[in-house]
Amino acid sequence: GGFAVDNATLTRFFALHFLLPFIVAALIIIHLIYLHKTGSSNPLGTQSNIDKIPFHPFFSTKDILGIVIMIFTLSILTLQAPYLLSDPDNFTPANPLVTPIHIQPEWYFLFAYAILRSIP
Repeated sequence: GGFAVDNATLTRFFALHFLLPFIVAALIIIHLIYLHKTGSSNPLGTQSNIDKIPFHPFFSTKDILGIVIMIFTLSILTLQAPYLLSDPDNFTPANPLVTPIHIQPEWYFLFAYAILRSIP
């Protein structure tokens, strides 16, 4: 490959990053339906429905309230100060031939770099 990322890679990257929040939302809904509606089991596998307390409305209300507070907080942060959590390096013009200074190799890949550099 060259210095630039190809179109197929970008398409896969953006498709994954577009679909991932929907997949996470679906898993959250499945979690809410199966765990909060039926409850948990016990190690013996016996029926213990008589001992269960119907906490479903309380858990659902708690989860919905948490989601609403989180979305509200993130919306306020995004709308009031959009660059508060961003990196100042995002505003420097890109040079595709040079790796930026702030991108450093991770320490746990150093053995791989040493192996690759030892191959002539």
